[in-house]
Amino acid sequence: MTNPPRPQTFSVDSITAPLRYATFRRIWLASLLSNLGMLIQVVGAAWEMTEMTSSADKVSLVVTALMLPVTLISMPAGAIADMYDRRVVALVALSIAFCGATTLTALDLLGLTTPNLLLVLCFVVGSGMALMGPAWQSSVSEQVPAEALPAAVALNGISYNIARSFGPAIGGIVVAIAGAVAAFALNALLYLPLIVALIICKRVAEPPRMPREQLRRAIVSGMRYITNSPSIKIVMTRAMVTGLIGCSISALMPLVARDLLHGGAQTYGIMLGAFGLGAVIGALYIGEVRKRMSGEAAVRACTLSMGGAIAAVALSRDPVLTATALVVAGVVWTVAITLFNIGVQLSAPRWVAGRSLAAYQAALSGGFAIGGWAWGRLTDAAGVDIALLISAALMLMSPLLGLRLRMPRISALDEDAELLADPEVRLPLTDCSGPVVVEIEYRVAPKNACVFHKVMQDIQLSRQRNGAYGWSIARDIADPELWTERYHCPTWLDYLRQRNRSTQSERARAKQAEAFHIGPDPVRVRRMLERPFGSVRWMEDVPDRPANEVLPVGCKRCGDSSSRP
Repeated sequence: MTNPPRPQTFSVDSITAPLRYATFRRIWLASLLSNLGMLIQVVGAAWEMTEMTSSADKVSLVVTALMLPVTLISMPAGAIADMYDRRVVALVALSIAFCGATTLTALDLLGLTTPNLLLVLCFVVGSGMALMGPAWQSSVSEQVPAEALPAAVALNGISYNIARSFGPAIGGIVVAIAGAVAAFALNALLYLPLIVALIICKRVAEPPRMPREQLRRAIVSGMRYITNSPSIKIVMTRAMVTGLIGCSISALMPLVARDLLHGGAQTYGIMLGAFGLGAVIGALYIGEVRKRMSGEAAVRACTLSMGGAIAAVALSRDPVLTATALVVAGVVWTVAITLFNIGVQLSAPRWVAGRSLAAYQAALSGGFAIGGWAWGRLTDAAGVDIALLISAALMLMSPLLGLRLRMPRISALDEDAELLADPEVRLPLTDCSGPVVVEIEYRVAPKNACVFHKVMQDIQLSRQRNGAYGWSIARDIADPELWTERYHCPTWLDYLRQRNRSTQSERARAKQAEAFHIGPDPVRVRRMLERPFGSVRWMEDVPDRPANEVLPVGCKRCGDSSSRP
C-alpha cells in the first residue's frame, strides 16, 4: 500500500488504467483469488445448510451470518483503518478469516458440523472480512492517483464479480464432486496469495497530520463526520434500502434453484454465475454510465431494471430465462452499488475515509442482514415466488426515494487542504486543555445578510463534521452589520485537529464567508479557554484569594483540572 507514483502518459478514464500501478495490480490479482474462494465457500455453506435442514429461514441466515459482522464492527474497523497501518490491519483481518475457514474445514471433515455451528463459523469468516473491508477500500486512494480512483473502485467491483461469475459455478462443481468440505478447504487456501501480497507490499509511511486519536474518540469523530455530511448520509440511505430489497436474489437463490427450477448444486452455481457475469459486464461499463448519466438518473434506471429482473426470476420456471434475467440483474446491481461506493469515496477526506467506507458498508450489509432474514421468513410463510414478487414491487417503488434523497453530484476527490500554522497563544496550554471556545466576528453589509447566512449554514456543517460542537451564528441587535460565529472544541488538541481537517472545498467555503466581511480591519478571531465555576483547582502553596478578587480566566499559579481525556 504504497503512495502511487505519478502516472505515465495513458488515459485515466480507461478501466484498466489502475492496473499500471504495480502495488494495486499485485493486490488486485490476489484479492481476485480471495474473492473466488469466498464465493466458493458461500456456495458450500448455503448448500450444506440446504442439506441439513429444509427451513428457508436457516438457509437465508447463511447470508445474514456473513453480512451481519460488517454491520456490527464496521465503525471500529473503520476507525482502526484510519488510526493504524492499513496493510497490517488487513493482514490481521485475513488471519481471522483464514482461521475461521480452516476450523470449518476441520470440523466438517470430522462430521461435527451442525446448522448453528455452520452459522457461527460463517460469522467468524465474515468478521475477518468486515475488519479488512475499510482498510482495503480506503487504501485504494494510496495506491492510485485521485483521477484514477473511480476506475480503481470499479476494478475492485470487477474483481468480486469475476469471482462471482466463476466462483459459484466452480463451487457447485466442487460441492457436487467432493462435498462442501472441499469448498471450505479451497477457500482457506485461496486466502494465502493475498496474505503473501500484503506481506511483501511495503507501505511508505507518511507523518501523521495530527496525533493519533483514541479508538473510542475516533469512532465518535467518524460518526460525527457522517452525521454532518449530507452527501454521505444520502448515499448510505439509498444503499441500505437497495441492499435490503435487492438481497432477495442472493438470499433465496438456493431455493430458486431447488424449488422453482428443480435443480441441484450445479444449477445453483450456474444461476449465481449468470448473476456474476452480468455484474462483470456492468462494472466494465461503469465509466460510460457516469459520463452519460447523472448519479440519480443511473440509480433510478438500475433499480427499475432490477425490479423487472427479480419479477422475471419469480415467474420463470425455465433455467435459460432465469439465467438471462439474472444477467440483467447483475449488470444493474453492480452499476448501482459501484455508484454508491464511488460517491462515498469521493465525498470523504483521507483522515476519515476508512470510517466513512465502514459506515457505508454497515448500511449496505445491514440491509443485506435484515433483508436476508426477512425474505427467508416471508418465503416460509408464502413461498419463494411470492417473496420475490414482493421484492420486485418494492424495488420498482424505490426510485421514489430520489424525490427527497437525490444522489449528490460529485465528480472529483476533495483533497486535504494544507496544514495551518498553530495560532499564537500566551496562556500555557497542554493538548488536553479545554474546552476551547472560538468566536469569529464578521462585518457584513445588510444587503448581503441573507446570502451570508446561507453560506454560514454550510460553514456550520463543515465545523461540526471536523470536530466542533455548540455552533451558533448571532447578529448584534445594536449593530446589524456585526455577526458572531461561535463554537466549542473539547480540548486544545481537538481544536487543532478541527482547523486542520478541512478539505480544499471547505477552506474555499470559509474564504467565501470571509469575503462578505467589510471594513478596514480583518475578520476578528477570539480563542478562549472556557472556565466554568469549579473547573480551576488552586495549588496548595497559593494563598487564599480575597473575597473580592475576580477569578482569573487563566493563571500561572493554578492547576488545570478542566482537561478532558
